[in-house]
Order: sequence, then structure tokens, then C-alpha cells
Amino acid sequence: MNNKEIKTLGELKAAGYSAQSIKDELRENLIAKLRAKEPAFEGIIGYDATVLPQLERAILSKHNINLLGLRGQAKTRLARGLVNLLNEWMPIVAGSEINDDPLAPISKFAIDKINELKDETPIAWIHRSNRFYEKLATPDVTVADLIGDVDPIKAANLKLSYADERVIHYGMIPRANRCIFVINELPDLQARIQVALFNILQEGDVQIRGFQIRLNLDLQFIFTANPEDYTNRGSIVTPLKDRIGSQILTHYPINRDIARAITSQESKINTDLADKIHVPELAKILLEQIGFEARTSEFIDVKSGISARMAITAYENLISAAELRLIKSGEESTTVRMNDLLGVIPAITGKVELVYEGEQEGSEEVALLLIGSAIKTLFAEYFMEIKKLAKPGEYDDFDKLTEWFINNPGFEIINESNNDEFNSAVNSIAPLTNILEKFQPNLPTTDILFVKEFVLWAMVEYKKLAKKKFDEGYEFEDTILKGY
Repeated sequence: MNNKEIKTLGELKAAGYSAQSIKDELRENLIAKLRAKEPAFEGIIGYDATVLPQLERAILSKHNINLLGLRGQAKTRLARGLVNLLNEWMPIVAGSEINDDPLAPISKFAIDKINELKDETPIAWIHRSNRFYEKLATPDVTVADLIGDVDPIKAANLKLSYADERVIHYGMIPRANRCIFVINELPDLQARIQVALFNILQEGDVQIRGFQIRLNLDLQFIFTANPEDYTNRGSIVTPLKDRIGSQILTHYPINRDIARAITSQESKINTDLADKIHVPELAKILLEQIGFEARTSEFIDVKSGISARMAITAYENLISAAELRLIKSGEESTTVRMNDLLGVIPAITGKVELVYEGEQEGSEEVALLLIGSAIKTLFAEYFMEIKKLAKPGEYDDFDKLTEWFINNPGFEIINESNNDEFNSAVNSIAPLTNILEKFQPNLPTTDILFVKEFVLWAMVEYKKLAKKKFDEGYEFEDTILKGY
């Protein structure tokens, strides 16, 4: 149907248009996508076998939906993805404040207009991108905000009593008629405000200032909630919860590969910059592992959630740390280094809630502990786990590495060293070459230096080497010389 050619109600009828509820619209378009083997929700990673089937069943059931999950679990993205299941264009009675369907008007304005003009009633069109309304639930939200209130100025101008429907100033929900309406963080909404939603969800009644107006509103409600909010800030009142058809639990990525795909999709990295800065695969995996370590850390309140945004912003910080070095050196390209990981600390400290023990340690120290734990976890996967008690000859390759530092005291890596200086310093440690040839013989050439440096940092975590920080960089030395 070409909306540009249809201007009146008569033309709309002649084109074969029929009134359809938004839930039927979503259902039919979902079925069409599924039959055509097209993805119903684009840009959603890691939910194919868990959340998305539940969401599809809820749409087929024509339910209002509550997405329940911790922060950073793509709840809002899922809700916004429903827009793509709407028809591209929707006709309304021109001038209607509540998107009246020309064949099923509900407001007095639209009914009077159609009764007066009949088939000459003007039609307007709304694109599906404008059929998404979103409201963050906060304690200061009022019934007037969501549902509406009597407008005394309108009453005075039109010389109408306050009991006349025409004096109402509609709130967000009536204005979202025939649209998707999302209320984020529903438990934060005061109980009396939640009560005001009962009849809208069930019967369509709207009561304003003591008089009742029957508006058969047609909405697809999506609510989002964090389970932690149920105890910390509020709850969803039972009668409202009973009227929400489907409650769907979201979750964090179940493995690092999914987490990496999300980070790659969501991180905002300039293409030109990405071409200049090489990020080794191990560095990408290490960033994701930090998040997995955080979700089991004794210093972090895991109930509040570790948002996927932590890895995304950490990746952006990692690139920026390398870019800063690139700008200072004046070189054309560089590779991420282990020291650049310290640049992601602000992305970690701003995304975690610490328990008492974590507060005692300090947020930056907790971030360093998470990085260290991630290094040890990956070292055990890529090389071998180093235990406190070792059999003779069990760690010969790494013993040779520590011996190298006994014979070469005062070895330094300067933070701002250029590529040649950095390469020369790391490659001078001969045992590292033997370790990589034995444990990781198929590494891409571009990743070798980073993995060599990673081994050094892992040896520090295992107390096999000591690392001393100074203004310009780091000094690595054997723990015996250090006095450990």
C-alpha cells in the first residue's frame, strides 16, 4: 500500500485496508519472517537458543511481556527490535493525538471527524520507527505523565466543563496507542502508579480526575526489570504482574566467543584507527575473561550484574591506550601491548559494585586483581597451570626463563618505546621464543610479541618473576633477586 497516494478514508477503504491490532500485526509479521527463514531480531547475539524462542512464543501468544534480567543483558535492545516486526506504515485519522485507526476510532475527536466528513476524512501516515515509546520508571513519575490529566487552559478556551473528554491532556500511554510502549525498570515505579496500569492492560479503562473514559487502547507493552531491584528499590505489585502475559529471563553470554562477538558488534572504533592498531586474539579474549572473572569475584556484588558494556568500553579504552602511544611516537601503526591493559581500569571500576571486602581493597586494586586472575586463567589454557609445588623438571621451560632474568638483571620495558625498541627488548629474552614454539607454534606472526609479553606478566602473577613499576615503564627481575 503506497501511503503517498492515499489521502482520505474513502481511498483507504478502496485499497482494501482493514483494522488490525498491534499484537496481531506483530504476530503476522513474525510468522512471515519465520516462514521466510529470516531473522526476526537482528543484532541480538547469544540468545538464539534461549531468550529469542521465548520472545517469539510470547508474540505469537499476543502477550504483554516483562524482560527480567541484570543490567547489560540487552533488554532494551530486544524491546526496540520489536519495531522491525511492525508494518512499515500505519494510517491514522489526521490530527488525532492518540493515533486513531480510521476504521476503528476511539477518541471523540476522531469519531466526530469521521461522522462529519465520512469518506473525505483526511488520513495521515506514521512510519514504524515512530511507533516506539519508552519511559524510564522513576519515583517521580505520576499518573498524569503516563495516562493524562485535565487541562484547565483547554477547558477555558473551549468553554467546556472538566467532565468533557475534550479537555483531557493525554499522557504517554494514550499517545502511544497502536504502538510499542516500554517501561524500563518497572519495580522503580511507585505502587500506586502501577495500580493505574491495571485496567489499561486488561479492560482499556482510563480514569482521570474522578471520571471514567472508555478508551479501548491498543498497545504492546514491554516491561523491563532487574531482579536485584525487587529487594533494593521496590517490586512489581502482584495484580500487575498477573496481567503481564510472559516473563522472560535474560542472561549474560554463556562463553567468551559470544561475548567477543557482542563486543565486536557494539564497540565504536573508527575504521581508520582499527587499520592502524592491531589487536591480537589473545588480547581480545583477555578482555572478555576479565568480565567472567568479575562474575565470580569475592570482591564484587555479582547480584547487581556485570554489564556486557564493561567489555565494550574496556575494548574502546584498550584501543585508545594504543592510539595515545601511537600519537606520541609519530609512527603509522602499532600493536596492542600488555601495558595497554592498564588503560581499561576506568572501564572496570565504573561498571562493578563492590561488596565490603572489595571496598576495603579499593576499586582500582580490585580491577588489577581481576586482570591478574584473567591472565592466570588464560595462561593455564594456552600454556600450562603452574602449581606451588612442582616436581623436578616439570617447569624446565619456565625455569630457564627465570634463570634468564637472574643473568640479566634490570631488564626494562618502557611504556612509550617505539615499535623497534619494544620488539628488540622483548625478542632479546631467548627462552620466550622456545616457550612459544613448544606451546603455541601456530601463532600469527603479528601476535607473537604480545603473547611473549603476556608470558612475562603471567610469571609475575605466579610469583615466578617480580615486576617493579616506575614512571617510564616496568622492570622485570627474578624473585630471588627481588627478595621474595
